[in-house]
Amino acid sequence: MKKPKILILGSNFAGLQVARHLRDHVKEKDAEITVVDRRNYLLFIPNIPLEIFEDRDPDKTQLLPLIPIYEKDGTKFIQAEVTKIDVDKKQVEVIPNERPGSAIETLSYDYLVVAVGNKLAFDKIEGFSKFGHSVTDTYQANKLHKYLVEEYKGGKIVIGSARFNQGSKGRLDFIPTALAACEGPPVELALSLAHWLEKHGKGSAKNITIFTPAELIAEDAGENNVHKLLEIASGMGFSYVNKTEDITRLTAEGIEFANGTKLEAELKIVLPDWEAHSFLRNLPITDEKGFVITDEYLKNPDYPEVYACGDAASATVPKIGSIGHYQSYIVANQIAKDLGFMNAEEADKEKYRPEVICYGDMGGGKAFYIHANTWYTYGGKTEILNMGRSYYDMKVQFRHAYFMAGGKLPYSMWKFGTWLGDEI
Repeated sequence: MKKPKILILGSNFAGLQVARHLRDHVKEKDAEITVVDRRNYLLFIPNIPLEIFEDRDPDKTQLLPLIPIYEKDGTKFIQAEVTKIDVDKKQVEVIPNERPGSAIETLSYDYLVVAVGNKLAFDKIEGFSKFGHSVTDTYQANKLHKYLVEEYKGGKIVIGSARFNQGSKGRLDFIPTALAACEGPPVELALSLAHWLEKHGKGSAKNITIFTPAELIAEDAGENNVHKLLEIASGMGFSYVNKTEDITRLTAEGIEFANGTKLEAELKIVLPDWEAHSFLRNLPITDEKGFVITDEYLKNPDYPEVYACGDAASATVPKIGSIGHYQSYIVANQIAKDLGFMNAEEADKEKYRPEVICYGDMGGGKAFYIHANTWYTYGGKTEILNMGRSYYDMKVQFRHAYFMAGGKLPYSMWKFGTWLGDEI
């Protein structure tokens, strides 16, 4: 009999962990696992702001090489761009991208895991390329750091998100509508940048206005948690603007919003809308925005051999690394069960019930920790906000542990880390 083919598209947090945890149950002799990603390294996105505000280059510290990891596991890796998915033929078209001009390659599968993340829609924000900054990757982060060091004149700063256009088709009933894809980064950026400004004699929290398209920023983090953070931020001198609806455009003078208001600003740091990749749009497995529809086990209801986790899944709201990380355990267990290498009782024990778990840098060796699930309609009651040096150490050490383990943290360690964050 031919070995079943498991094809995983994407290899950042969600995709890498699915591939690695599958090998705990499904050995090389039992199944062929192939991973496709446009890069041959993982980018540790959550720690990019921390690096630049401690005056380090994330290009040198936040990249995890993937090929040695997959070679050790007996998993095939292909560096390529995904261009087409045909779920009826069970085929995916890719273009190897190490050098330009490659021909299209067709990959077949028995099981497909869509973990390709999302497209950041900076191109939809008028004026961003000329007047905007962000921290979504190492290029944007280093560009921002260079501006702060060499050009910033001490003027007003705005930090916030564009409107997230979330799909509704096939959405799990406990997933609310989010007006921003993820608002942990704007809060973290504001706090850590304020410390950087003071440290370098260029200003303070009074320079910074935080804005949100929603009624309440980071509402997924728990209403009580957010009000506590806003009270602290107000006491530090931050300004706060809500209900902006969306970003209309950036100019040299400031930022304009869809609700007709404007904010004067020298520096505009924005998080864009998070869109699905074009090859996911108008597929029978995706919603009207191109995100993959799943059930509580992250399996597509109409194509049960197709799974999704991370930002490409419609169930992932907010678009946050810890949720994709958690989803990877569920997907690996479900495929192992389908192949007969894990019993149903054990595999089905963990079904998707999202929680927001976030460590945010505050500058000066301090961080905040948020654990909340009250935003979801399944009746979650957890709402924890802690701050201090211990949480900064945990944020930094998680990255070290993740790299040392090659992106393979056991579920027990994940649960222990959450318990530790709650209790210390």
